[in-house]
Amino acid sequence: MKVELEKVEPREIEKRSFEIISRELGDRVFEKDQEMIIKRCIHTSADFDYADHLCFSEHAVKKAMDAIKKGACIVTDTQMAKAGINKKALEQYGGEVYCFMSDEDVAKEAKKNGTTRATVCMDKAAKLKKPLIFAIGNAPTALVRLYELIEENKIKPELIIGVPVGFVNVVQSKELIMETSIPYIVARGRKGGSNIAACICNAILYQM
Repeated sequence: MKVELEKVEPREIEKRSFEIISRELGDRVFEKDQEMIIKRCIHTSADFDYADHLCFSEHAVKKAMDAIKKGACIVTDTQMAKAGINKKALEQYGGEVYCFMSDEDVAKEAKKNGTTRATVCMDKAAKLKKPLIFAIGNAPTALVRLYELIEENKIKPELIIGVPVGFVNVVQSKELIMETSIPYIVARGRKGGSNIAACICNAILYQM
């Protein structure tokens, strides 16, 4: 069997990919500021389910952009997501990306309290005196703790990107976030991941 490869110049690969995505989505219509986020999630994962499962609170993208313009920082729950976020684009507006998962004090506190590092990371982030966007792609316990902190009026994020992947409390943690008054972008169901969390951040930044 002879495999026929499509001839595409390296610089044209991403453009061609988005053309394929648009074609396969057919006549689906999305909100203008949500469309590129949805398409970038599909581009990152090759999974068209994001066209149906990605949920946005009202004006979530605009609110995120306004926050970034005012210097909002991004807190994520994995070094992988932190590595994937375009930090130069964020730095233009005075923001930076944080991930506390590898911090020694976080590890000690988690062990002492018998909880996850992700939970402790949310407590640490709540002490930052900055506007914050949370990009959670791995740990549902991070979303659960965020929900608790919001209910306790200890934190008021500018946006929560809730896209952890997995099976245990993943679906439930996302639904909790969607019950709050905080702007959100959530991938309903089990799908998500650090790469999706980073790509949503970048899709917002690239529209700015």
